[in-house]
Amino acid sequence: MDGVCDTMVVVEPGRVLFAKNSDRDANEAQLLDWQPRRAHVPGSRVTCTWIEIDQVAETNAVLLSRPFWMFGAEMGANEHGVVIGNEAVFTRGPSQKVGLTGMDLLRLGLERASNASEAVNVITELLERHGQGGGCGHEHRNLSYDNSYIIADHREAFVLETAAREWAVEHVTSGARSISNGLTITDFAEGRAQRVRTHFSRCRLRRAITEAGAARATTVHDLMSILRDHGDGRSAPHYSPITGAMSAPCMHASGLAAASQTTASWVAELTVTGAAHWCTATAAPCTGIFKPVRVDQSLDLGPDPTDHFDPRCLWWRHELLHRRSLGDPARLVPRFVTERDEVEARWLAEPPEPADAFAEADRLLERWTADVWGEGLDETRPIWVRRYWRVRNDRARLPTGPVGDPIGSAP
Repeated sequence: MDGVCDTMVVVEPGRVLFAKNSDRDANEAQLLDWQPRRAHVPGSRVTCTWIEIDQVAETNAVLLSRPFWMFGAEMGANEHGVVIGNEAVFTRGPSQKVGLTGMDLLRLGLERASNASEAVNVITELLERHGQGGGCGHEHRNLSYDNSYIIADHREAFVLETAAREWAVEHVTSGARSISNGLTITDFAEGRAQRVRTHFSRCRLRRAITEAGAARATTVHDLMSILRDHGDGRSAPHYSPITGAMSAPCMHASGLAAASQTTASWVAELTVTGAAHWCTATAAPCTGIFKPVRVDQSLDLGPDPTDHFDPRCLWWRHELLHRRSLGDPARLVPRFVTERDEVEARWLAEPPEPADAFAEADRLLERWTADVWGEGLDETRPIWVRRYWRVRNDRARLPTGPVGDPIGSAP
């Protein structure tokens, strides 16, 4: 079930905190994509995921976290300090066969707006003109859904919720707000929400965690901790046969009816003096490390990933650590998270240059991966979870790793 995500914001005088987990299919690698400011000749068109639309005269520099096969993005920021995260929402109306995806609308909002209010206007005008539609899934390409957004800058935030070409907006001027995979603006939700799909997304359970956590959050570290939350104080995921580990923000796939995996995570602190952004650029924040990034400073992270393992790609290199560790989380994850937390604390206190942070993180990832693969695997997950991951590992052509046992193998 692609697009099953959580986004939250905390608005304070002179500062806004933002965080999102992007939850999609397990092999749907996500990349950090830097796009510079560009001028466009009159009459230009831009090719989005499924349709072409008119281009504007100039687009902003943006940093996007985007599924590898899409034009649009799950979350991102622009050079003016605007951030946006989107959510799939399930509504009663018929889906439009072809249109802009919610991820397309997010990218276009960042490229064309200089503040949060303008981004709301950009997205709603494009929504009314072109509608939203087209396949949004990776494993199930025909999956289509409507979208909600948190759109923020250093002054304020907005919750924008949509159903087909209709929309409603809520202005957030103080306090905490989160969204998940259900409509939350009460008057707008009435008569539009599709109850069954909304229920199986487990959005109410996750939103309860994120909204309570955001209400207590005062630091970037607090938001990182929320994105790593497995629910009920658990250090490891709790799996349901129906929906896997979709009941907590740090999501792990495996459900028989619905399955989604956190494939990227982002935290931002927006102030009048500038924006600070922290991204994992990998799946599973419980096993990943948040690294500083800048909109105006691109990094060479290797070739863009696909849905097949490529050791040149950071996202896939981390999967060797992630998928092995989650087979026996109580024993293997503690082998590296203490050091991970110490490194993050050092970086938060004194942020390094992004290139230096990514280089250090890569050295740590190599060492941690070798360490967990050097240990025997006492697989503790339920049988259906192991089967789910065996299929995805085979599809991704994932290597057997530094030792000989297949990752997540099932009898």
